[in-house]
Amino acid sequence: MDNTTISLAGADRLDELRELWLAMHHHHQRVATLQPLVADDEISWRRRRTRYLGWLMADDEAFLVIADSGSTPVGYAMVHLLRGPDDTWPLADRYADIYSLSVAPDARDQGIGTRLLEFIDAELSHREITDVVLAVMVGNVDAQRLYEGRGFRPAETG
Repeated sequence: MDNTTISLAGADRLDELRELWLAMHHHHQRVATLQPLVADDEISWRRRRTRYLGWLMADDEAFLVIADSGSTPVGYAMVHLLRGPDDTWPLADRYADIYSLSVAPDARDQGIGTRLLEFIDAELSHREITDVVLAVMVGNVDAQRLYEGRGFRPAETG
């Protein structure tokens, strides 16, 4: 029986995400076709944590979703809320960027990424936000497959 729960979380849980961020960062280092990426784990985490904290401390600028197995985080998503309109895409005056989504390596292929995305969909619906963007690193074919399975389509490559 899966005891994984998905819920909103606050900035007080950021430090619990370090290993999940680093797992995603190391995965990116392996699959990225464009190199180099930040090599130092501590610098990478410090920069990412600072970005997340700034967004979470601002009023209605982001939300954090965590998947917990018992008391252990096994996945998370950071969603950045942006004001439109965009200069390139016909997005609403308020739209979301799924900025990060990470699932622990030993918890992958169990539907946790899909459940995180479903939770995000419900939260965005509650906030009356209909437009969503996200970026996938070139070479990260597993993530691309997950997102395309949810209806996302490539719009830019770089």
